[in-house]
Amino acid sequence: MSSFDELRLPPQNLDAERGVLGSVLLMPEALDDLAGLLESDHFYDMDNQRIYAAIRGMYDRGIKGIDAVNLSEELQRLGQFEDVGGADYVWQILEEVPHAQHCRYYAGIVRDKWSQRQLNYALTESLSRSFENCDTDELFETTQRLVGQAVEQRHTGARHQSLADIVQSSLRRLDERMKIAAEGGITGVPTGFVDLDKHTTGLQPSELIILAARPGMGKTAFVCNVTERMARAGERVLFFSLEQANIELMDRLLSSVARVDGAMIRAGNISREEAAKLFAAAGEIETWPIYLEDKPAITMSEITAIARRLHRQEPLSVIMIDYIQLIEAADKKMPREQQVATISRNLKFLAKELGIPVIVLAQLNRDVEKRTTKRPMLADLRESGSIEQDADMVLFLNRPDAYDAQDQPGVAEVIIAKNRAGPCGIVTLTWRKELMRFEDCSFYGGGL
Repeated sequence: MSSFDELRLPPQNLDAERGVLGSVLLMPEALDDLAGLLESDHFYDMDNQRIYAAIRGMYDRGIKGIDAVNLSEELQRLGQFEDVGGADYVWQILEEVPHAQHCRYYAGIVRDKWSQRQLNYALTESLSRSFENCDTDELFETTQRLVGQAVEQRHTGARHQSLADIVQSSLRRLDERMKIAAEGGITGVPTGFVDLDKHTTGLQPSELIILAARPGMGKTAFVCNVTERMARAGERVLFFSLEQANIELMDRLLSSVARVDGAMIRAGNISREEAAKLFAAAGEIETWPIYLEDKPAITMSEITAIARRLHRQEPLSVIMIDYIQLIEAADKKMPREQQVATISRNLKFLAKELGIPVIVLAQLNRDVEKRTTKRPMLADLRESGSIEQDADMVLFLNRPDAYDAQDQPGVAEVIIAKNRAGPCGIVTLTWRKELMRFEDCSFYGGGL
């Protein structure tokens, strides 16, 4: 190779890689310290990757006496013994490592070099795209996403707390909740619906809340109403509108806040007085800490990157996603149920990572319409039972007049079908179709 650039290799430390392998061969229990820290693909050298994967495979199967001899047999079983250099390379690894004392130190170096490679690959990919005829905003977003993923991966690993620390954290949280309760407040993020907040004590940190209903029940209207109430209280809301464009969502908000018939807004058939109300509502909405994202076919990685970026700038209070079945799967070859299962699990991880509630809308299957009793059940959740499993709270939205116009017109039910931290039950609301607005039953006009 003639040029300096050709001689440059990705960040690596083969001595540290062999140090890890030699350490775990000398003391297999050292693998306990590497759980959650080091995986086979963190190694640069392919032979080292295969050897570590074989060792981990033996360890995970509970095989005792992991040493050079048993490792050689395992590699032969996998058909990889000669590929990795045979007995000569295995014994070379052992000869280079006199003891296992520095295993975790070596592992830290290996992971750090892997993190550098991930960042290198991200920047290289971004640089390559910059030479293509692509949209600048898209390039910035891609770069931010790729670099963000590399940064987050660097900090991923096992975190351990002593029981004493956890106890103290729990007591501090209890003290805070007691103070809030004594003042008549809500311990979580309030939805703005009085009876619903009484049942749930607000939306709690790290919770995944599923709001499900059949089409036409008003799911989007409901979360818009919740968003409005939260924003009035100064809560920062990130809203992913995957079904409707931002401008359509804004029409809903304007109609609700100004209390002007949404159909009239769409037709442009409004009076001067109504127009004045809309302009006044627009002036108010402009000041609210709401962030709207309506990118179609968005993936979980993009949702996560956007949420992390905004949360770093200033902590978010809640994330809304309308709706889960429209989130693009990373692996389109997987069966749809597995896709949704992966997405719901990652949504729970996001809520836990950021420490804020995540509200996700979901569709129900048609079974609810085939029954005499139209109230939804957990079994009606569409496409994946994992949605129910991952959710901390499952809410169903039901309007009897959606099936029979004469059946309790204007009455809506929020059914709390699952609640890990509290009671289940039914909260009754008032539905005003012309405004696409849900209100407390005690509401008689004049504000929220």
